[in-house]
Amino acid sequence: MSTTGFQDVQRGHLLTEQANPRSSDLDALSTAELVQTFCDEDRRPQEAVSAAAADLTLAIDAIAERLRAGGRLFYLGAGTSGRLGVLDAAECPPTFCSDPELVQGVLAGGAPALLRSSEGLEDLAEAGVQDLVSRGFGSGDALIGIAAGGTTPYVHGALRHAQSIGALAIAMACVPADQVPMPCDIAVRLLTGPELLTGSTRLKAGTATKMALNIISTGVMVRLGKVYGNRMVDVAVTNSKLEDRALRILADLAGVERSQGRQLLEQTGGSVKLSLLMALRQRNADQARELLARHGGNLRAALAA
Repeated sequence: MSTTGFQDVQRGHLLTEQANPRSSDLDALSTAELVQTFCDEDRRPQEAVSAAAADLTLAIDAIAERLRAGGRLFYLGAGTSGRLGVLDAAECPPTFCSDPELVQGVLAGGAPALLRSSEGLEDLAEAGVQDLVSRGFGSGDALIGIAAGGTTPYVHGALRHAQSIGALAIAMACVPADQVPMPCDIAVRLLTGPELLTGSTRLKAGTATKMALNIISTGVMVRLGKVYGNRMVDVAVTNSKLEDRALRILADLAGVERSQGRQLLEQTGGSVKLSLLMALRQRNADQARELLARHGGNLRAALAA
């Protein structure tokens, strides 16, 4: 079922589609004036994210609960919204050493749509459902449906499906809920206002969306014990830059010299967590591994045991 008619009725009134009076003469501004206008207006995404702090908090805790129980997190959207979800999902494995299946980005049109526009697919509500079903999306999983204007049928269909099977459904949009309701358990509304280039939601709306996704994915991984202090202790040591980061973490948190740090990383298969536990609690690799497993991979809890 297509809901194009609903979009046509609503679109002209959407906050994200309104003309911004600050840029009514955008094409007549000097380059310096244009840049300054953007700099001034780009304070709005931060304000919008701050205003949504309570809902972001709810989302992080609810997602973390699902993931602790074996569920997965899916970002789903079309166009810029979907691409931002794919980007954030792709950055989780190298940052947190998470399984690539744990956080997934679902984009209308699939991988080709990352480089070429396929926005026509966003009008198909069934396509959102099919893309989730094809990935085995189930009742224990969590979905964040991202749609800057809030009306995308592809996203609405996926959110309705998530709710119908008992999965966690979170909607993220840049229009007020009373303007465009979305089927969800938690609504994250990032009210960035009209764009300087009318309707181009890759601008302020896109910036706010990326900020919110950064907070959600990082917050969830913190709750899952993949961070100690402000360090990425679950980082995968896969290149020289990450090895250097791992060695600096070991030096800063455990006073380990670089040569000893390399030995620890070799013994643990590159695990910073296990290396820290070995250094701070004088355990061998097997003992550290067992202690960490007993505490669900949470380094702070393992150290306090």
